[in-house]
Amino acid sequence: MYREYYGLREKPFALTPDPQFLYLSEGHHTAIESLLYGIHQREGFMVLTGEIGTGKTTTCRTILGRLDKKVKTAVIFNSFLTEEELLESILLDFGFSSKGRTRKERIDGLNCYLIHLLSRGENAVLMIDESQNLSIPVLEQIRMLSNLETEKEKMLQIILLGQLELEKKLQSPDLKQLNQRIALRLHLHPLNRVEIEKYIYKRLTMAGACGNITFSKSAFDDIYKFTGGIPRLINLLCERVLLAGFVEPTYHFDRRIIKRAEESLLAAEAQPAPSLPRGLRKQFRSMRVASLMGLLIFIAILILSGQSSVSFLQMTKNSLWERVQILHSRILGTVPPAFSKNPVDKDPDPGTQGKTAKDSRGFLEEKTD
Repeated sequence: MYREYYGLREKPFALTPDPQFLYLSEGHHTAIESLLYGIHQREGFMVLTGEIGTGKTTTCRTILGRLDKKVKTAVIFNSFLTEEELLESILLDFGFSSKGRTRKERIDGLNCYLIHLLSRGENAVLMIDESQNLSIPVLEQIRMLSNLETEKEKMLQIILLGQLELEKKLQSPDLKQLNQRIALRLHLHPLNRVEIEKYIYKRLTMAGACGNITFSKSAFDDIYKFTGGIPRLINLLCERVLLAGFVEPTYHFDRRIIKRAEESLLAAEAQPAPSLPRGLRKQFRSMRVASLMGLLIFIAILILSGQSSVSFLQMTKNSLWERVQILHSRILGTVPPAFSKNPVDKDPDPGTQGKTAKDSRGFLEEKTD
């Protein structure tokens, strides 16, 4: 809407982590160069932390764009994974099919692949975003992957990216061994007042602005106070600034425009979620009461009939899910996705414990064919 007015090719303050719009503050430059050095020197474990919106994911994508073809990468963006799911995701990102394989077969196959890369003078990098969400068992699984090494160097370079909670989690006594293996720790700080000005003008220029859009000194002061130097918040606010300037209309933004943008942003955040129509609310309350009464009667019958505790819990879960499906379909008109009743098998198949290196070679052939 405002792009034609300002002569912009694209939105300068989109929230997507586009490396094209990366502004390299001193902190971002240090983080990128340090991590690239750690990868090439095969440092093993590395950690990058920062507040929400400071540019960790964008930094990650920038590093990936600067790696040459001799560095194979696996990037995990979903950190809510079990140990088995993590292994499967890593192998899939490296180009393997791991379906139906046991944990031992997966690790053996990964080890064989890394040895193959090393023999060709190549490297492997595993990046995990939002690592603060990883459970202790999964982090311990990642530590075990760091054991895939030769006598002289690490075959797999692991970079954990996360919020401040990640560093706190790494201090856990359960992760003492992992914490001791971290060779490089980096932290992204918010932008300062001078960097904010450079950041905004850099993004405007990359989007096609030709110097026609300007901010007053006091406008930058207010942007710094409102956002605290967090790039994501700066993008959110400046998007509103451009809209306010388009409505005005003006190409120069002063404190008045910034104030209007701040109020617009705060009003949007305070907007309550839309409520159900009165008729549906009444119907929902009636169904909720009826469901609760039915559940209580169901539990009483089970207790009187002497069901075992395991059967009781399983049947209660199934009954609850059936009632959720009914409520979901009546209110929204759709059927919710089914939940899995089969637990994840976290233990390797005992029958595969005696597998030889031949299995790993076969695993590698799948990749190199």
